[in-house]
Amino acid sequence: MDEPMRRGGRPRRSSAEVLADAAAELFLEQGYGRTTVDQIAVRAGVSRATFFNYFTAKSDVLWLELDAAVASLPEHLAASTEESAVRAVEEALLATARAHAADRVPWAIAQAEVMDIGPELVASVAARVTAQHAAVAAFVAGRTGDHPSALWPQTVSGAMLGAAAAAFGVWVADGVGRRSLVEYVGAALTPVAAGLDAR
Repeated sequence: MDEPMRRGGRPRRSSAEVLADAAAELFLEQGYGRTTVDQIAVRAGVSRATFFNYFTAKSDVLWLELDAAVASLPEHLAASTEESAVRAVEEALLATARAHAADRVPWAIAQAEVMDIGPELVASVAARVTAQHAAVAAFVAGRTGDHPSALWPQTVSGAMLGAAAAAFGVWVADGVGRRSLVEYVGAALTPVAAGLDAR
């Protein structure tokens, strides 16, 4: 939830963004494991309760931008008029990637070693991938009449999200010379979607 506009016309940064930046500073200074929610709240100038108004756990601050980007995926899927479920998933993933700002690289990935995030990074990524996988599999199942746990919905979801995740990783690793995220995702999805759609 963003704050009102400043007099000069620029929107104030949301409390969530302030908290995420405060967390990033602390993680860089003293590591992820040695940073507490209370310390993040103090650095951001808010209460502990305010922190939990925006995040359910400390690890959630690592994914502010990415969570915002993927939140639109179910909406894109639901709005699709594409006859092929595979192509609908491809379009939805491309729309999600297109909406992600080129300068918003999740520092949880880019600075994971410096911040000493380790296993917490893996666990928080897994939770997010699992949620997206379930959403895509349910969409494909709805189009095909299969159960979401059936082989085809699971295969489409796993293959398409796997390709998109691989593209995202390469995009982050490419550093300052990186192109737009949608270019990477499109290049990764094209052969996968073509293969699945030929079934």
